[in-house]
Amino acid sequence: MKKVYIVSDGTGETAAQMVKAAMIQFEKDKGESLDVYFTRHKNVREKVQIEGICDEAADAKALIIYTIVSPEIRTALAECAKARGIECVDLIGPLLAGLAGHFGYEPKSIAGLLHNVNEAYFRRIDAMEYTISHDDGRDLSRLGEADLVILGISRTSKTPLSMYLSQQGWKVVNIPIIHGFQTPDEIYKIDQRKVICLTIDPENLTTIRRNRLSRLGQSRGGEYADPDKVNDEIAYADEIFKKNRKWAVFSVTGKALEETAAEII
Repeated sequence: MKKVYIVSDGTGETAAQMVKAAMIQFEKDKGESLDVYFTRHKNVREKVQIEGICDEAADAKALIIYTIVSPEIRTALAECAKARGIECVDLIGPLLAGLAGHFGYEPKSIAGLLHNVNEAYFRRIDAMEYTISHDDGRDLSRLGEADLVILGISRTSKTPLSMYLSQQGWKVVNIPIIHGFQTPDEIYKIDQRKVICLTIDPENLTTIRRNRLSRLGQSRGGEYADPDKVNDEIAYADEIFKKNRKWAVFSVTGKALEETAAEII
């Protein structure tokens, strides 16, 4: 059995994936893989860690494959491995040197940057998936996981605002306020400081609703775009909002999504 040590100043996932891709080229007939045992050493960022790894690798007659961005740690590993007669492969050093020469800039040499970027990316994806599945008051069973809960009557930009905030990594639930109907009890069981209330000028909302009906080919909107009914809806929502002083109220009148989102954040 051959042994390979993967050494990284981060999670080692980059090196592992590259090795996995390379190992396909060494498969035996009928797709059988070579008998290789992999050991991963993560978060190697101090010189004191190098000697122990090299001693272990020397005893195991292992190949060391490493992705370390720090020039000092990278050099220390290469010298230590050479002194013990260990074969080693530097996956990232030559690449960084080539890029630095081409761009005329030295790399940051900060460990773990890719992992941080990946974490932020997957956090945003998770937030967007959560927000989509909790749009318009659907599925309140996971309400406690929300970073923000947005309340508002129809056409106050709840959904677009929720989607925009989710792209910044916020898990958002938006719940409609419907005239004559009580808000769900679940809202009052979470941290009340997470609740965001949206209000709007009645004339502005009437215009928005009429424009929407026009786009849908409906010249008459009944109560939906009736100014008196719009006033009643806004008054009803405002009464609900006033019952809890911890709920923050934001007016969306004449504001872009980015502006309202910035105020909320």
